[in-house]
Amino acid sequence: MTDPQPIGSASALDHLNERLAAHLAARGLSPVEPGPIDDGPVPGMPGHPEFHRQNRIDFALARWRTATPPRYQHSDASHPDVKAWAAAVAAEPDAAGSLLITGTTGTGKTHQAYGALRLVAESGPRDFRMLATTAADMYGRLRPGGSERTAEDELKRLCDIPLLLLDDLGSAKASEWTEEITYRLINGRYNQCLPTVFTSNLPTRAPRDENGRPIAPDLAAALGERIVSRLAEMTTVVPMTGDDLRRRGAA
Repeated sequence: MTDPQPIGSASALDHLNERLAAHLAARGLSPVEPGPIDDGPVPGMPGHPEFHRQNRIDFALARWRTATPPRYQHSDASHPDVKAWAAAVAAEPDAAGSLLITGTTGTGKTHQAYGALRLVAESGPRDFRMLATTAADMYGRLRPGGSERTAEDELKRLCDIPLLLLDDLGSAKASEWTEEITYRLINGRYNQCLPTVFTSNLPTRAPRDENGRPIAPDLAAALGERIVSRLAEMTTVVPMTGDDLRRRGAA
């Protein structure tokens, strides 16, 4: 008489498998060879990269909606150069530079600007923080009593936010003070390699007459040469053309 094998030993398991195989064979069944068990996370489960990417997208879009006025909640960037800039920001924000969208009133500049930042949010960035303001509102907040923060704190906040949209650049009445504020903002963001979206009704430079004076308003006249020089270096300029979409929609 052979000694019984300890439960769990190799020979005992082999004997059990043989009995199981005979039992299945008696019923016309074949044993199924065990295969590898895939116990890794699936896309909809925590631990899977796609699960966490989708969470980042949801969080970024929530922040985008909070910073976006109701009129532009459905903004969708369609211009290929605007879409290319947004893709560059999503891939490598420090190297993407900034965006300047120019064009006459009603050509869709602000719509494209908010749409560009929406595309960045939809990429699922690990850090999505943005502010959006018009140039006139910015100057108003930076004047004494315009904000609960000091002017320097407010300007630092605008300089340091990872994404900024500054709408209607060049529309406010020019002064030495507005020129200084604008230069400090643009230069500060340029030095930190932070992407900014600017819109303006004015071209960077209008044609000049024989004396070198612009024959139409332009950003150089509104903001000063040193600001336009910095903008030329740091931005991708996207001119928007066409009719006034607001008037066409009301027609």
